[in-house]
Amino acid sequence: MSKRRGVGAGHDGAVTAATDPLIRTEDLVPLLRSVTLLDVRYRLGGPGGPAEFESGHLPGARYVDLDTALAAAPGAGGRHPLPDPAVFGAAMRAAGVHHDRPVVVYDDWAAHAAARCWWLLRHHGHDDVRVLDGGLAAWRAAGGPLETGPAGAGTGEEPGDFVPGPGRAPVARSEDLPAAVASGRVLLDARAPERFRGEVEPVDPVAGHIPGAVNAPTAANLAPDGRFHEPADLRARFEALGVAPAVPGVEAIASCGSGVTACHDLLALAHAGLGDHALHPDSWSGWITDPARPIARG
Repeated sequence: MSKRRGVGAGHDGAVTAATDPLIRTEDLVPLLRSVTLLDVRYRLGGPGGPAEFESGHLPGARYVDLDTALAAAPGAGGRHPLPDPAVFGAAMRAAGVHHDRPVVVYDDWAAHAAARCWWLLRHHGHDDVRVLDGGLAAWRAAGGPLETGPAGAGTGEEPGDFVPGPGRAPVARSEDLPAAVASGRVLLDARAPERFRGEVEPVDPVAGHIPGAVNAPTAANLAPDGRFHEPADLRARFEALGVAPAVPGVEAIASCGSGVTACHDLLALAHAGLGDHALHPDSWSGWITDPARPIARG
């Protein structure tokens, strides 16, 4: 699967058709019967995902709930801690995910929830996962067919065989961050600028950001049509924020409010050809559970 044909190849980290984590609607249409489709619709304070799924979804898709399948219960690890691998694996098998079958994930939340599912599947050993660029809106705009009802037809009705392997993507815990920032690693905060600055905080009980973080709001990853910017443009954006071309052992760290939208920055970094970088799953909501940790504003 590929998002763009002829993107280009090379040994400098540039994204290629074989490595791009995104796929366009026109490229997905002929592959509908040969991929597993996961609908991860979710919006904080928005309409319920299951109801939205029943009203219309991609043919053959199965719904995956972010709160129960892609996160553990809130606690010291923040609002959306990483799920127990056994719980995640059971949810993926119920959704028809197989180790040897490509997976395409989509949502209607600018790929924020889809990016979390993409990251978790790759983290636990699935090597062929893509996110639908532009999500459900792009599919509808292109005239893509939709099904209604609580369960999609096709391969999703068959249980999968996916068993999560040990986590392999880099992860940074809250206690790791001061030393990581002091050593020169770039800590990206994916939240909106006003939340990063601490001017407003609509979700968490404390406003501000982790000292040393730089603001990398996810909205800047997307073009006006809701699709991701071209790889070269994203590469320039992240390099301006201090992220160097991928070098083993010196990954950037992506954080956000609860560890979900940070995956959007990780997806954008991968699309830009800048390699795999670390997730801070605790993120701001986990950082502030310890009142001794410092807070920055402005």
